[in-house]
Amino acid sequence: MRQRLTSLDVLRGMTIMLMTIVNNPGDWGNIYPPLEHAEWHGCTPTDLVFPFFLFIVGISTVLSMPIKRFDVSTFERIITRTLRIFLLGLFLNFFSKIHIGSLAGIPLMLIRLSFTALITMALLGEYDKRRQFFIAAGLFILMMLLAFVAEDFKEVRIPGVLQRIAVVYMIVSFLYATTNTTTQIIIGLVCLLGYWALMTLVPVPGVGAANVEKGTNLAAWLDNFLLPGHLWATSKTWDPEGILSTIPAIGTGIAGVLTGTLLTNNFEKNKKTIYLVVAGAVCLLVGFLWGMIFPINKALWTSSFVLFTAGWALLVLGILYFLIDVIRFDFWTKPFVFFGVNPMVVFFFSGIIPRVLNMIKIPVADKSAEESPGLISWMYNYGIAPHFSEPKNASLAGALVYVLIWFIILWVFYRRKLIFKV
Repeated sequence: MRQRLTSLDVLRGMTIMLMTIVNNPGDWGNIYPPLEHAEWHGCTPTDLVFPFFLFIVGISTVLSMPIKRFDVSTFERIITRTLRIFLLGLFLNFFSKIHIGSLAGIPLMLIRLSFTALITMALLGEYDKRRQFFIAAGLFILMMLLAFVAEDFKEVRIPGVLQRIAVVYMIVSFLYATTNTTTQIIIGLVCLLGYWALMTLVPVPGVGAANVEKGTNLAAWLDNFLLPGHLWATSKTWDPEGILSTIPAIGTGIAGVLTGTLLTNNFEKNKKTIYLVVAGAVCLLVGFLWGMIFPINKALWTSSFVLFTAGWALLVLGILYFLIDVIRFDFWTKPFVFFGVNPMVVFFFSGIIPRVLNMIKIPVADKSAEESPGLISWMYNYGIAPHFSEPKNASLAGALVYVLIWFIILWVFYRRKLIFKV
C-alpha cells in the first residue's frame, strides 16, 4: 500500500462536501443556480461532483495496487469490492420500499434502520476476505431476485451513482492490473469515440434518427429496453446512470488511472504539477471544442463531458498537489481530510439519515396528522428559514448546517482513527 496522498484526500473531501451541500438544501424550490445540475446540455459546478468521484476512483486504484499483479487474490479483491459498493448503492434504492404489512411512522422507521444496520455490518465490516466475497455475492443475488420477482420491489431502481462507481472501479482495476499505459489510453479513446459514434450515427429504434435529446436518444432507448420499470423515478423511461452512458464513464476512470500513474512516477514533483496543469488545460479545450458538435451533458455522460470535467479535475488536483505536496502549504487542509478519508460513510448515510428523520412527524397546530412535517423539514421551516429574508440564503444555510453536523461526526472519527473502507 502506497502512502496516502494528502492532496488527493483534500480533493475527495472537497468533492464530498460539495455533494453534501447540493444533495441536502433546506428548500429544493430555492437553490442558487451553481448548486443545481444543468437542465440538460451544459455544466455547472454541481455537475463536476460525480466525474470528480470517478476520476478519484481511477487514481485510488493505482495508489492501492503498488504491484501490478493479476492473480486469484487480486481478482477476488476487485470483485468483492465491486459487489460491496454496488450493493450499498442498490440498498439506498431499496430502503424506501422496505415495509412490513401496514406499519408506518416510527415502527416502520425502526424496521428500516434495522435492515440498514445489517447491510452496513455486512458490507462495511472487517472480516475474512473470502467470507466478504460470499456474503456480497449472496446479497447481490438476493437483491436481484427481489427486484425482478417480488411484487413490492418491481419498480426499485437498479442503476445509481454507487452502482456506476462500482462498475467503473471494476473495469479500471482490471485494466490497470493487466495492461500498460499505452493500452489504457487506446481503450479510453475507443470508449469516447465509440460512444460518440453510437449516439450520433446509430438510429434510435421506434424513434428515428440518432439524437442527443432528453428521452429519445439511443442511451434512453437501451435503458428502457433492458430495465423497464427499474429506472430513475423522475423520468421512468431513462436513467442518468444508465447502461450505455457507463461506457464513457469508464473513460473518466481511465483518466484517473493515467493521472495516478503520473503521480507515482519517480520524477520531480514540480514536473508532475506542470504535467497535471497542462493536461488539464488540454482536456478542457478539447472537451469544450468537441462540445460544439457533441454537447457537454452529464445525464448522457457525453465524450465532451468526460474531457471537459477531467480537465477541471486535473487543474484542481494540480493546484492542490503543488500547494500541499510540493510547497507544504497545508495548514488549512484538515477539515477536507476529515471528509476525504471517510467518503463512503458520508455518501451512504446522507442517503439514509434525511429519509429516516423525515419519517418522524412533528405535530403542527394548523396541519393535520397526514400533513405534519417530518423532523428535518420542521427544523428547517421553524429553526432556520425564519432567520433569513432571502429564501435561497435560508436554503443554503440549511445545507451548511447539515455539512457542519457531518464535520463534527467525521472529526470524531478522525480523532479516533476510524476509517471505514468498502
